[in-house]
Amino acid sequence: MNSPMSFETSNLSQEMLIQLYQSMLKPRLIEEKMLVLLRQGKISKWFSGIGQEAISIGVTLSLQNDEFILPMHRNLGVFTSRNIPLRKLFAQWQGKLEGFSKGRERSFHFGTQEYKIVGMISHLGPQLGIANGIALAEVLKNTNKLTAVFTGEGGTSEGDFHEALNVASVWKLPVLFCIENNGYGLSTPISEQFNCENLADRALGYGMESHIIDGNNVVDVYQKVNEIAKSVRVHPRPVLLEFKTFRVRGHEEASGTKYVPQELLDFWAAKDPLENFRAFLKDQNILCDEVDIQIKEAIVHEINEELDIARAYPEISFNEENEISDVYANSEFKLVHPSEKTKELRFVDAVSEALDQSMERFPDLVLMGQDIAEYGGVFKITEGFVEKYGKARVRNTPICESSIIETAYGLSVKGIKSVVELQFSDFVTSGFNPVVNVLAKSYYRWGQMSDTVLRMPCGAGVGAGPFHSQTNEAWFFKTPGLKVVYPAFPADAKGLLATAIEDPNPVIFFEHKMLYRSVRENVPTDYYHIPFGKANVLKSGNDITVVTYGAAVHWVIEIVQKEKISADLIDLRSLIPLDTETIFESVKKTNRVIIVQEDTLFGGLASEISALITENCFQYLDAPVKRVGSLETPVPFSKTLEDNFLPINRIEKAMKELLLF
Repeated sequence: MNSPMSFETSNLSQEMLIQLYQSMLKPRLIEEKMLVLLRQGKISKWFSGIGQEAISIGVTLSLQNDEFILPMHRNLGVFTSRNIPLRKLFAQWQGKLEGFSKGRERSFHFGTQEYKIVGMISHLGPQLGIANGIALAEVLKNTNKLTAVFTGEGGTSEGDFHEALNVASVWKLPVLFCIENNGYGLSTPISEQFNCENLADRALGYGMESHIIDGNNVVDVYQKVNEIAKSVRVHPRPVLLEFKTFRVRGHEEASGTKYVPQELLDFWAAKDPLENFRAFLKDQNILCDEVDIQIKEAIVHEINEELDIARAYPEISFNEENEISDVYANSEFKLVHPSEKTKELRFVDAVSEALDQSMERFPDLVLMGQDIAEYGGVFKITEGFVEKYGKARVRNTPICESSIIETAYGLSVKGIKSVVELQFSDFVTSGFNPVVNVLAKSYYRWGQMSDTVLRMPCGAGVGAGPFHSQTNEAWFFKTPGLKVVYPAFPADAKGLLATAIEDPNPVIFFEHKMLYRSVRENVPTDYYHIPFGKANVLKSGNDITVVTYGAAVHWVIEIVQKEKISADLIDLRSLIPLDTETIFESVKKTNRVIIVQEDTLFGGLASEISALITENCFQYLDAPVKRVGSLETPVPFSKTLEDNFLPINRIEKAMKELLLF
């Protein structure tokens, strides 16, 4: 049978052509086997890439083995081309311990540092920003390496896609953005997804180079991507590649293809990349039937043999200690204790000094945020940093919180620490998905640390209104995998921020902006840590326990001193991990407890601490646990409204009522 497709192979050896064929045949045969196992109920789900193998193979073989690639569901060829042992893939798909994620992820939702792959993220968009971070690390390390990342045509409608392209273009990052335009996003045709002829045309708006490639022609894919990759390694820049192809099976097997017109299926069936290339090789006498059979039999034998090995692995067993211990990476770095030498600093200066000393301690630490370079940030915390550390490490970012948080994660994949300044903590909503679904889950999913700190200027009391005044720690402390810190004093801010930067886990670091220039104290001059999970008992007393954090600490101090209340005053400092031991010991002593937070009351940290006290110290209580927080409204602008929104005027009354109970 003559191939209806044209292959320009003059620049390729016969050995390379056979390698391309074998590389496409292997994932096709694996998929055929997986579809059988799916029908037998031996795997739970399958996203078929049949008919799209040429893209995965051509791109992966164009990359060097130590260059990262971020595939999607239908890129099995990426994994097989990186020569991952099939037994590990099969174990992964069966939820076995011997897979890549200890049974915690399915199909292709896993990564591996060994094979330089960051696995599929269901939200699609974050992959692109992560690729930027990996590529940025390659630039900072002068490796002359690139990164390739896949998305489908559906994913190009997400904001993260546009943010990632913009950042990559502005920063000249060596990323190949690979769009597999396969006709449908689940059942939605491309005519209902975008209103342009080619997705590659979108590159024009970002000042990016782009190419359209026949995604069913493995020779075209390999040769064109290989040529582009060589150029990008020499002249770093992002390139947008649109591969025209088609998804001949359902989004996943349960979906089916009833929504696809039969004539369309027939048209693309005739363009099958494997069958056409096989026919071409035979027409050119590069491949004969006998060798073809030998190649196929060898692959089938490998599949069956490796599958038997994977099947023999025992079913995974549940171990609660192992599950809990894998939520966070080990953070047992050597604590540096404060020196006796001190100087008076404002809160804002202590934060700045912690960043400065950390930049010196970690020569590759990167700071990112809006206006943080020459301008020094809206609160001037990084003023002068550019002159000292350069723009490669102190990076102004476009207004795209999501992509920059993803970039921070990508840096972590390459072993580089980062600190991201959210201009106001309110703006983290624009990057919420990568925080709770990427940073928080990464170590549990595949053992990859998210070594980044998100600095969160927060809080009311400065007349900034609903968009700039929230204290939104409740959005994060319930998400396993995140650490949440909220200092109230300059010395704590400096020591805790240093700890946060050394900690290999993602840390949400709240800084109350009302405290920036209103609170000052003597702060140790040298670099030091304050450990997480250790509350500070600011005042000892016998009548009542007051648990609080952030700006509320200062409100409570004023009331306790003015009313001469004998109180244990506990400044939590660290919300996750939480120092329950100190809280419980105090409650057992005083028998009365009030918890004060600036956040609106319902669903906040005070509620969780109250529940913990009730569960663990009920027999010691002489009165109900009391909670005080802000009104259940957004933060208002007017000073009169804001003063009454905050709980300041309600704390004293609540304490007195509790003492009289």
